[in-house]
Amino acid sequence: MNENENPQEELNQEQPNTENNPDVENAEKIINEAAAEAEKEQDEKPEKEKDGKKKKEKPQDKIQEMGEKLAEMNDKYVRLYSEFENYRKRTSAEKADLILNGGKDVIKAILPIVDDMERALQNTQDEAAREGLQLIFNKLMTTLQQKGLKPIECKGEKFDENIHDAVMQMPAADETQKNIIMDVVEKGYYLNDKVLRHPKVVVAI
Repeated sequence: MNENENPQEELNQEQPNTENNPDVENAEKIINEAAAEAEKEQDEKPEKEKDGKKKKEKPQDKIQEMGEKLAEMNDKYVRLYSEFENYRKRTSAEKADLILNGGKDVIKAILPIVDDMERALQNTQDEAAREGLQLIFNKLMTTLQQKGLKPIECKGEKFDENIHDAVMQMPAADETQKNIIMDVVEKGYYLNDKVLRHPKVVVAI
């Protein structure tokens, strides 16, 4: 061992010099920043928990909110069901009326032919021809009656402007004949209890 060598100096030479070392300074800076961030989070955590407790809804409030939503949905359901029932009844009535009076226009177009056949029966002199014509007329009327056609019997009845069509007026013989139908110029008909053709009548006034 060299007498001039000093063990303490050798120890000092082996230890690294941390003064003015950039790596060491950066490490210390990172550690200090991490510690400050952790401390900040610890300080903010109670505030966040406190805010969370404030925002937490009470069970009673949640139940009330759900009840209001349920009442609103029930009201919408009742309204929708009511509208559907009205629509169903309306369409059913229209369908029934269409089935019942589907041949209205055709039957109305046949009525002038019925009138002609009645006049022909009244004016035919030949007995055999009249009998044949009567058979055809009866068959036609039976078919029309099965479809809901019915004549309006109005001679001697009181005049009703909703049913009868007054085409002529005549003086009444006495007070009892006033506003009474004295004659029928053109016969009227019902189709399923609705006026298909208004009878044209002569009224006493």
